[in-house]
Amino acid sequence: MNITHVVENLNRGGLERMVLELVKLQHRQGHRCQVICLFEPGSQAHELDALGIPVTGCHKRRGMDLRALVQARRLIRRHDTEVLHTHNAVAHYLAVLASIQLGVRCVINTRHGMGMTQRTGRREWLYRRALARTDTVVAVCEAARRDAVSQGIVPLPMAAVVPNGIAVDSFAPASAAMRQRLHGLLGLDPHHTLIGNVGRLNWAKDQVGLIRAFRQLHAQRADTALVLIGDGELRAPLQQCAAQEGVRDSVYFLGDRTDVHELLQGLDLFVLSSLSEGYSMALLEACAVALPIVATDVGGNAEIVHDGHTGRLVPPGDPQALAEAMLALLREPQQASACGRAAREWVEAYGSLETMARRYALLYRGAMD
Repeated sequence: MNITHVVENLNRGGLERMVLELVKLQHRQGHRCQVICLFEPGSQAHELDALGIPVTGCHKRRGMDLRALVQARRLIRRHDTEVLHTHNAVAHYLAVLASIQLGVRCVINTRHGMGMTQRTGRREWLYRRALARTDTVVAVCEAARRDAVSQGIVPLPMAAVVPNGIAVDSFAPASAAMRQRLHGLLGLDPHHTLIGNVGRLNWAKDQVGLIRAFRQLHAQRADTALVLIGDGELRAPLQQCAAQEGVRDSVYFLGDRTDVHELLQGLDLFVLSSLSEGYSMALLEACAVALPIVATDVGGNAEIVHDGHTGRLVPPGDPQALAEAMLALLREPQQASACGRAAREWVEAYGSLETMARRYALLYRGAMD
């Protein structure tokens, strides 16, 4: 199949990583793929360039940019696109507009994350108009599908669920050797317990709540350290928060990293404190590393973390509950190890890249038949 994916860009992020890995797998399966970026190609585009997969940035300007629209149309036509797979709302309605009367046989839109509440703004109005030329709208978790349908954004017959997947085999379980390496990187004694979080430093991930929960935990377990992997606009305020909570010397900001897989292998516990979440790639990766997990019960988190089996779920915005759940797992290392093993087994069965790609292939073929 000739498949065109349309995104805003390929900068670092969960949506972008999912698109990259899906395109790579489709390429290995023999499909002819290209990626159109409405804005700049982005910092991760080189991964596809290295495989000979075309990535083109349209450098869209603010508002309705006809030049960018014409370029996208030219790229869709030149690729003899059979499947147009768009990601999120803006990419969708602009790609649909650009593809009118080009003979595209299948139009699929994936809306990543939750964020599908009904709005009256121009973006959502344009998106809903584009659904008339859309075969299927994919949500990345059942919670997001229910939300989209209940809010009247997507008609029930058009809504489907394809959970995100990761390349599970590229993740090795946490190991003593990697823990030793991470302890060395942080300059910590080997006896420290490392609690990690991966994600952009912003309000939705609520690292403020995590730092406050860690302060409560640290008061009882002084041999713990909190490792924040990722960067964002709240880095300085979060560093200030750690100082105000009295745990500045035990909270480590590692910034944006290219070795996240390896760093995960050095952790003892993974924590996701989000106030809002779709279907978290970070949680899937923590499962693949066989880490016990504490996560907030928002979005699709409960579809990944099964409370009492692969980890613990707590209410969002509740640092005390978060601290208590972390402490409970740390006090029961055998239970924590069992949760980690169960998480790895679950992601192998349900969260792999291959499983995700098969589900998309069925949608593509179903629309083209």
